[in-house]
Amino acid sequence: MKAETSVLQGEFRPAAPYRVIFGQGKVSTLRMEVEQLGGRRALLLSGRSVAEKTDAVRKIAEALGKSCVGTYTGLTQRAPLGAAVEATRMALTTKADTLVGVGGSTISDAARMIAVMMAEGITDEERLRELGRQSQGRLRPDLAGKTLPLQVCIPTTLSAGEFNMGGGNVIDEGAREKIHVRHPALHANLIVLDPEMAVGTPDWLWFSSGIKALDHCIERLYSQGHQPATDAPALMAAELLFTYLPQSNEAQRNANARLQCLLAAWLSMLGVPNYTTGLSHALGHIIGVRYAVGHGYTSCVTQPYVMEFNRPASAQKQALLARAAGIDTKGMSDEGAAIAAARAVDDLILQLGMPHTLRELKIPREDLPVIAEHTLEEGGCRTNAIPITRPEQLLQVLENAW
Repeated sequence: MKAETSVLQGEFRPAAPYRVIFGQGKVSTLRMEVEQLGGRRALLLSGRSVAEKTDAVRKIAEALGKSCVGTYTGLTQRAPLGAAVEATRMALTTKADTLVGVGGSTISDAARMIAVMMAEGITDEERLRELGRQSQGRLRPDLAGKTLPLQVCIPTTLSAGEFNMGGGNVIDEGAREKIHVRHPALHANLIVLDPEMAVGTPDWLWFSSGIKALDHCIERLYSQGHQPATDAPALMAAELLFTYLPQSNEAQRNANARLQCLLAAWLSMLGVPNYTTGLSHALGHIIGVRYAVGHGYTSCVTQPYVMEFNRPASAQKQALLARAAGIDTKGMSDEGAAIAAARAVDDLILQLGMPHTLRELKIPREDLPVIAEHTLEEGGCRTNAIPITRPEQLLQVLENAW
């Protein structure tokens, strides 16, 4: 009998050596954790909403004690270039050796850019713009022999940007374009998952970022490069989100539910950088920047329709997601289970009161061809389960989502 030849093959690269601590009250150990990393002078970074509407910044500053040399709270959504420059100046003036960021992906993405600006001595807005222009918006600095500050991330949302590795970004609001930086040394040294830090995060942000985490799970299940080592945590993360996200609204004050969601966001990214994203992320990058829409909202209005588009090439993997959503798939075909999975994602979005269509985001229908053209340039189109090579493919999804 001829042995069956497996078509499964691939490679797994270990992630950067970040450390994660999790549990209620873990922030109270922050000073000790930073000192063990070798940090002595910490600059605390956040956005205004977290600083003014929650106790997170105050509690973290208290936990850091005398090692906190300053607080910068001007990193608003997507981290405007000017704010990143201001934060860099403060970090250099205070001789900070550690950046402690509290907030969502905006903060962790910006902190990695600020770290490079500190190492390179970039303290002028026009200088950063010029470097962006010279590199087509993708800086690749030579950091040999230069010292980067330590990075500590304390998330207050489920967007999971703190687990990204190798890059950061800020936005040039005038040009409506991001400036990215890439370098393998850019990653968090410590990530603290403490549900107490998420107290005060509004439901719209918590829920939408939770759908973004689910978006990570789905895309990594069947975009190019998926493998068993990343499938398993993605499916567990999806199960946790389907179970605990509806229980984690601000009014319930359910610390366990919020912690389980934070763990799910971590698991949704476990295995970075061994996998790719797909069409939902590609669309989200363009829509998010062009219309100043949070990526959580873009995931809500793109992923169910992207699942439908990708079904012919990914029904078997989507069927696994149906089981993670608690659906009894016994007797179902992969196609039937995949349809049920997309419906479950859609139902969760509606249950949480999140936007369901591009129309709800006030995106004009006449803009869809332009969105399609710009999205074609995104890497997620090339690594999607069904590679995107023509704007007509994108228009099909965008029309359904509108």
